[in-house]
Amino acid sequence: MMGTGDSGFSATGLRRLRDVLARHVDSGKIPGLVALVGRGDQTHVEAIGTMRHDGGAPMRRDTIFRMASTSKPIAMAAAMVLLDECRLRLDDPVEPWLPELADRRVLTRIDGPLDDTVPARRPITVRDLLTSTFGLGMDMTTLGTPIMNAIFEQGLTPDLPEPMPEPDEWMRRLGALPLMYQPGERWQYQISHDVLGVLVARVTGQSFETFLRERIFDPLGMTDTGFHVPADKIDRLPPLYAPDPQSGEFAVWDEAAGGRWSRPPAFQGGGGGLVSTVDDYHAYFRMLLNGGMHGSERILSRPAVELMTTNRLTPEQTAARTALAVDNVHLSFGQGQHGGWGFGMAVRTYRGDYAPVGQFGWDGGSGTTTYADPHNQLTGILLTQVGMSVPDPARLIHDFWTTLYQAIDD
Repeated sequence: MMGTGDSGFSATGLRRLRDVLARHVDSGKIPGLVALVGRGDQTHVEAIGTMRHDGGAPMRRDTIFRMASTSKPIAMAAAMVLLDECRLRLDDPVEPWLPELADRRVLTRIDGPLDDTVPARRPITVRDLLTSTFGLGMDMTTLGTPIMNAIFEQGLTPDLPEPMPEPDEWMRRLGALPLMYQPGERWQYQISHDVLGVLVARVTGQSFETFLRERIFDPLGMTDTGFHVPADKIDRLPPLYAPDPQSGEFAVWDEAAGGRWSRPPAFQGGGGGLVSTVDDYHAYFRMLLNGGMHGSERILSRPAVELMTTNRLTPEQTAARTALAVDNVHLSFGQGQHGGWGFGMAVRTYRGDYAPVGQFGWDGGSGTTTYADPHNQLTGILLTQVGMSVPDPARLIHDFWTTLYQAIDD
């Protein structure tokens, strides 16, 4: 017999979870949040605080959030559909669809000039994109190098003052740069996910969003998920804050009405462009826990889900990823210390905190966290709109998971 009406959580544990979340809101550092925890068919939701840091409308269960990097696990599903249907193969070169990535050159040294290169040893494959090892990415340890400066200057990443250009122009700019590492050599963050969105669109002849909607969002009932918020829902989107790292003072990074997500973007970014709600995300992660099934409908094959949600990195790649997390713990506020990486999400390969090995999911720079845990058949989703320019949302996320795991009642 499980506690609280067979929810799998103890009533005391859920009360403590609410108290911990409320404490963060009461501190004044987090204006508001929505959290969903689920086990089996049961869910428990807390909506605490307000949409704006100066008060106003309350957070609600149907509040829409900018998901930032928690877009990655969901956007990845589009590529998995194409693998299931044999429209993509893991070790096929991507050149037929992405000719901009043919005949790559690779930097001789990571901090060297952009014209000091050697030829790539082999073509970039679908697998390289899926595992974030195709040779380019965001690396906070190499800020200030010519290649990282070029990535920023060319508008190849989100979160810059200038939005990313439309996909063909984005690919053209990407194709003008050398790779940082040989294809398949090293795990690197972010850019591969945006390339994947372009790949899906070119393979299917549909926009990335249209394909995601037809194959993932609509079948799962994810009615509030997309790459922008339509006018009739914009009042459900809070502002996104990026507090000043020194003073902690709230600064609006993106306003809802008239902001970046108020109209369709030129680039539908699988790395960080989605907006969604706790219930939409819960439907997706429940489908993964159910081996690809949503009710009686199959969304992804079981092997596709297993590929996504288990570690895909070699021991050498894992060591480099772990070193990145551990050496930058003061910058990341402890995010990213999981060991492994599957397709589009972290996978715990060692027990470093209260979550068991096998838990999968990811966190977002806008103050979002979404994970599922096969061992406990558990999902946890916590959404804020306070950016990781300060440690407060990360501390809230850590406290959420620490308390949630204590609330399990078997």
